[in-house]
Amino acid sequence: MTILEAIDARHSVRQYQNRPIEPEKKAALQAEVDRCNEESGLHIQLITDEPEAFTGTMAHYGHFTGVSNYIALVGPKSKTLGEQAGYYGERIVLLAQTLGLNTCWVALTFSKRKCKAVVNKGEKLALVISLGYGETQGHERPSKTAADVADMTDAPDWFRAGIDAALKAPTAVNQQRFRFIRDGEAVKAEATGGFYSDVDLGIVKYHFEVASGRRIES
Repeated sequence: MTILEAIDARHSVRQYQNRPIEPEKKAALQAEVDRCNEESGLHIQLITDEPEAFTGTMAHYGHFTGVSNYIALVGPKSKTLGEQAGYYGERIVLLAQTLGLNTCWVALTFSKRKCKAVVNKGEKLALVISLGYGETQGHERPSKTAADVADMTDAPDWFRAGIDAALKAPTAVNQQRFRFIRDGEAVKAEATGGFYSDVDLGIVKYHFEVASGRRIES
């Protein structure tokens, strides 16, 4: 499965099988975590065989069951942490999908106190991503149209492909509060409000870049 195929196939999953992740898949995920940390300066951590973070009231409220693996998105406290966490976290999410694993972005419905991530002085745990073999493959979400998030007048094929992929990106409660602006070959993306919109922006930027083959301006 390619990354583009993973974008089509991947849906949020909250219920997981009691099935360990194979060592070779853990190694592939850890290698990607290491690459992301090196590129971004983040302190992302792959945590496996650890069920405590998803026990208790919050996990029950979020309808999570069987979670014993997760990715902790940790990084230096800054205004850009949320967007970076979204961008690099989604890189790992889509790799996981190519490995036959399922995921779900989790902001509140887990126990930060029980989470085993190492958070050094000056760092913050932004959110986590549950990981493992799902009981199901999840399901598609309702989506806005391309015209809702960009001016598609005379849009080139690469831009249309990028917008299509961005609309398949996970966002908090499926709010899809983002917009893309194209000026010739240059593209910018912006959040249009909503909670965790900075994380969402990072996720949709990664989807757009993968599908379009173009970098988004900072």
